[in-house]
Amino acid sequence: MPPDEYPVPAVTADSRPYWEAARAHRLLLRHCRECAHTFFPPRNLCPRCWSGNLDWLEASGRGSVHSFTVMRRAPAPEFARRVPYVVALIDLDEGARTMANVVGDDALQVAIGDRVAVCFEERAGGFCVPQFRREQGT
Repeated sequence: MPPDEYPVPAVTADSRPYWEAARAHRLLLRHCRECAHTFFPPRNLCPRCWSGNLDWLEASGRGSVHSFTVMRRAPAPEFARRVPYVVALIDLDEGARTMANVVGDDALQVAIGDRVAVCFEERAGGFCVPQFRREQGT
């Protein structure tokens, strides 16, 4: 499907650096300098200790599937041609958990515990949305 048919992300002041890095195919996570918690989605306070002493950590983009579901009915018309597709909770190696699609020819064979690596799906306006592919051998 052409990238201009999918919705673009809603950028906020807290998420702007995340989306700017994604345009360059880099995955950034928020990291608390007070309690060392790494988290997603981006926000201006640490969800563990409520500190505002945060920085950005460039993630490896690797992780494992914590849980997933196969979408067989599109939640919006824009995604109708994509079904069936996989939506997964990914435990990133840095400790944060994110939700994204698992994409690729073998996406429907995904299993809990599979190792995955980030890839980026282009959208209108130059946006790139992090998605994940199963790593070989999983």
